[in-house]
Amino acid sequence: MNLTRRQIIGTAAGCCVLPAVVGQANDAVRRSRSAHVVLLGDSIFDNQRYIGNQPSVIAQVRKAIPVDWQATLVAVDGQVSSDVADQLKKLPADATHLVISVGGNDALSESSVLTSPAASSAEVFLKLATIRERFAKTYSAMLEKVIATGKQVTLCTIYDPRFENESQQRMCVAALGVFNDVITRAAAQHGLPLIDLRVVFSDAADYANAIEPGPKGGKKIAKLIHQIVASHDFQSRLSATYV
Repeated sequence: MNLTRRQIIGTAAGCCVLPAVVGQANDAVRRSRSAHVVLLGDSIFDNQRYIGNQPSVIAQVRKAIPVDWQATLVAVDGQVSSDVADQLKKLPADATHLVISVGGNDALSESSVLTSPAASSAEVFLKLATIRERFAKTYSAMLEKVIATGKQVTLCTIYDPRFENESQQRMCVAALGVFNDVITRAAAQHGLPLIDLRVVFSDAADYANAIEPGPKGGKKIAKLIHQIVASHDFQSRLSATYV
């Protein structure tokens, strides 16, 4: 069969373009599949009691995601990192993505360090180092169990509180750095996407009170969860921070 120069060029161009087109098509199919997002952790997700009849975080997530996706809340107000193992027992069978926001109550349980007397700054730093090591061990054990489920995992940092007392605010923000260091390192080490709530919660209106998320903050969280589930390349095992 004799081909014209135009046909030869067209055929060659088609061969070059085809893999890219197929790749884009496969990527579109992958991202269009329905997802079932599960929220684990503490009151950052289980915040209904703090906002009355206003939309909770889980309600905001359900509103943000496509209609053929699902979202389930298994996070429990007041729980700590070690409680997530029990929350995993409640995962829906078809869960695809797990989002974890936990650690704030772990920090609260260690808050006495902020008011305890100390003979020197070295003593304070050693106490903080011990607290960090304790939390790192607990958080790591929790995360291993979460990853073992085989689901796609997203982590969240602990956002700064919103205390009116300046001294209290500054102390808490500084102390939370110890806990957030553990979380951000874990995200990097395991190649997981991270929602940095310290940056996301940038306005007083994001809060229901000094330490709980309000509807505005919940909407921001929901938007980022949708963005991550819809577009993050979990297979790359590259960590990325979302704000």
